[in-house]
Amino acid sequence: MSETELLVLLRALDDPERLGEPLHYDRAATGFAFSRLVSRLEAEFGAPCDSERDTQDSSEYGRIQVPADATVCGTRIVVCVSKFGSVAEVCADNPGAFYGTDEACAVGALDPADLATVERALAELGYVSVPEELLESDYEGPSALGQFAVRPTWWTRFFGTVW
Repeated sequence: MSETELLVLLRALDDPERLGEPLHYDRAATGFAFSRLVSRLEAEFGAPCDSERDTQDSSEYGRIQVPADATVCGTRIVVCVSKFGSVAEVCADNPGAFYGTDEACAVGALDPADLATVERALAELGYVSVPEELLESDYEGPSALGQFAVRPTWWTRFFGTVW
């Protein structure tokens, strides 16, 4: 999806009345899909992946960590999954460690083939991967996020603590 299409999607998912989870949030279905993603990444990288799920007080559902020793560059890959619309983010090391996957690849912290493996798994399992650079841009939606962050971003809205 283009950046414009991704912003349209994020705006469509943004419900100012439901900051923590969407109106028809299905916790069991989200957990099942997340488990499938964990299993897929473990198979693709040939290593167990640590995961945290059902994050409390956050619009993020959970995170998966592909271990550093299973990646070409020796940097772990973190996949964050939102409770909203199967939105996901891929980053090297941790969210915010690099200004997106392009920078991480440019400095040799993330192998493009490893990134493609994760992106393919996300797409094939129905997730929409949103680049960290876009998520870190200023939030321009209807939700009142100023109480949660000095500079609200799309990341704040779909992955951050929201109450």
